[in-house]
Amino acid sequence: MTKPITHALVTGGAGFIGSHLVDALIGRGARVTVIDNLSTGRRENLREAGAGLDFHEGDIRDRDLLKKLMHGVEVVFHQAAVVSVPLSVAQPLDSAEVNEMGTLAVLETARQAGCRRVVLASSSAVYGDDPQLPKREEMTLRPLSPYAIQKMVAEYYAGLYGTLYGLETACLRYFNVFGPRQDPSSPYSGVISIFMDRAVAGRAPSIYGDGEQTRDFVYVQDVVAANLRAATAKAAAGRVFNIGTGHTITVNHLWQSVADLASIDLRPEYQAARDGDILHSVAAIEAAREQLGFAPEVSFEDGLARTYDWYLG
Repeated sequence: MTKPITHALVTGGAGFIGSHLVDALIGRGARVTVIDNLSTGRRENLREAGAGLDFHEGDIRDRDLLKKLMHGVEVVFHQAAVVSVPLSVAQPLDSAEVNEMGTLAVLETARQAGCRRVVLASSSAVYGDDPQLPKREEMTLRPLSPYAIQKMVAEYYAGLYGTLYGLETACLRYFNVFGPRQDPSSPYSGVISIFMDRAVAGRAPSIYGDGEQTRDFVYVQDVVAANLRAATAKAAAGRVFNIGTGHTITVNHLWQSVADLASIDLRPEYQAARDGDILHSVAAIEAAREQLGFAPEVSFEDGLARTYDWYLG
């Protein structure tokens, strides 16, 4: 039987994925420390966390604060990042400071504190637009954006910390994560959250390109389950795993599904494709299935319905 996690640190723990992870950890009896600078995270995302939460507003680049918070931590879940591809194109230096140097600060302070394992959030963006599908972990990485390069570098640092220092790390390459608490207010938000926001307001969305690009949409509950397994599975140490469903949905089909939930009939406004956007993406998840025991449990349709209910309030 897997030993339960007693004390975890979640960077970016007030964010979309991080807050769901915090809830799951506390639900399992863990003590959870959170660091989040609230640039995109929200305190209200943690209102259900309860007494097991120790929240600190701060930045992962603050090494003195990280050192203080790492004391006694067994596992670090590193979710904090500038996650937008377009924003990294517009501000490559700023995003690199967080996604590269911030990650290095997390790894180094975790090593110094004697943490057992660090689970890092990576991204399917590292694969670029290689036409080979599905995307497999052993493929040559061909990043097309500063964000993708930054995630690739973070993975390399994680592997190096295992080789040089013996710090256990596991990297999870998220595909398109969706679910409640995903903020639609930013133009850099995930497509599902933006579509939900438009549907609730009765407004047509913008689709970049022809809408026939495909994505592997994975529900946040399944991503949380993958993180918990990566934190405890012996086979996960030193490995990189795709976290998706192995199935694809076109952006056009996505909008039609959201419109059907909202009982509206609005044609999207099509605009030119954006720099750094990838046409087709789907995960091969055999490695996660075999090594982590990971199996997505929430279907696209069920996840979309749950997310829409949340947006309705």
